[in-house]
Amino acid sequence: MTITSSDPLAGRIRLSVVTPTFRRPNEVLELIHNIEKQSLLPDELILVDGNPPGEDDTERIVSQIVSSLPFNLNYIRRGGGTAIQRNIGIDAARGRFIALIDDDIRMEPDFFEQILVVFESDRDKAIGGVTGCISNQQVDPATSIRWRWYARLKLLRTFDPGHYDFETGVPVNRYLQPPHETLRQLDFMGAGCAVWRSEVFQSGLRFDTFFLGYGMLEDAHLALRAGRNWKLFELGKARCIHLHSPSGRVDRKQIGYKSVVNYYYVFQDIAGPLTLKQQFRFWRYQSFELLRILSSAFRRRRISDLMEFSGRMAGIIAVVRGRITSVNQND
Repeated sequence: MTITSSDPLAGRIRLSVVTPTFRRPNEVLELIHNIEKQSLLPDELILVDGNPPGEDDTERIVSQIVSSLPFNLNYIRRGGGTAIQRNIGIDAARGRFIALIDDDIRMEPDFFEQILVVFESDRDKAIGGVTGCISNQQVDPATSIRWRWYARLKLLRTFDPGHYDFETGVPVNRYLQPPHETLRQLDFMGAGCAVWRSEVFQSGLRFDTFFLGYGMLEDAHLALRAGRNWKLFELGKARCIHLHSPSGRVDRKQIGYKSVVNYYYVFQDIAGPLTLKQQFRFWRYQSFELLRILSSAFRRRRISDLMEFSGRMAGIIAVVRGRITSVNQND
């Protein structure tokens, strides 16, 4: 079923917002109210709902408010995971710019306005995507035991936030830097609070359908591929927060599995064919992560750590047995 409001803006749409959701009706309602407060309103919101048949809470909420919204709303029912849902939304979007906003992101009122200023000042149209800054996700590298060990053991070749280690296959967390007000170029960015120039997708680029179900690294993969032809930036003064909604999450075993398989898939697709040195660095990093999780399981006695350890072991076996392949899609 599709719910859409009247469309007086056909042919002159500037900004489309695409949001995938799954079992989060309250978060969707709050996001819509958050978007209504933007100083620069989008022309359309495309909501792609992955709820299974019979779970109609989100659809019911949308039906009740669609006629009163100051922007067009296109409601689509489609599951398959965030990568599939975002692709559906991108295909339906008609704006010159397409904002990918997760349902548990809450933006400052000038979020869209700040980012579109960057695009409008880009006379050469070299910028493909601009992400905002999630202000409640900063990680202090000086106090993070995990990142301190990464540096001490020299597991990565680069520790520059927002850049990809092409020798190890690890994206360096962009929140290792403190909050800033600048425009900073990146190798990759997340899909939770980013705005893209529509030409990036008109070229055929989409989220890789390898990333079915729970999303992990599909956004970095898309950005790294886009970065071959476009510049990507983080705008520090375009702020938002991430609520980290517990609804619609998966268990730690799946997270552990994807932490190996998805990382390897992206590594071989972006940096491959991999040399023996790259393979060594990747497996050295993964071995450390395996020991880190196992140590945490014994120290904290948490079943969730054991589940992640089990998932990582299954992921290692899948990669070693060649059960994943890299297929360049939509190039």
